[in-house]
Amino acid sequence: MHELSIAASIVEIVEEEARVAGASRVENITIEIGTLSGVMIEALQFAMEEMMLTTSFSGAKINYDIVTAVASCEECCSEFVAEDLFKVCPVCNSSKTYYIRGKELKIKSIEVERDN
Repeated sequence: MHELSIAASIVEIVEEEARVAGASRVENITIEIGTLSGVMIEALQFAMEEMMLTTSFSGAKINYDIVTAVASCEECCSEFVAEDLFKVCPVCNSSKTYYIRGKELKIKSIEVERDN
């Protein structure tokens, strides 16, 4: 379950960014996850909930933005939803395709409250 190590990395990044920003509290975290990122979203949610219990931002809300995988065909320039890693263009059956989006895993935003 690599989601636990991913959650640990996210927590570490959020803690560091909050410290640098001089935040007294983290209110919201938005994580962007592509459907073909290889991350099991439910497992990451569980791991994040558990990891956050030991942080200074345990009350923060976590939002998960799911990004549908989209690929493009080099032969006919069609764009299509990619439902698995082995993508063939549904228009011309070419295997000369590439991902436009859907494999990402990133912290999209961190909203904090600062001491005045």
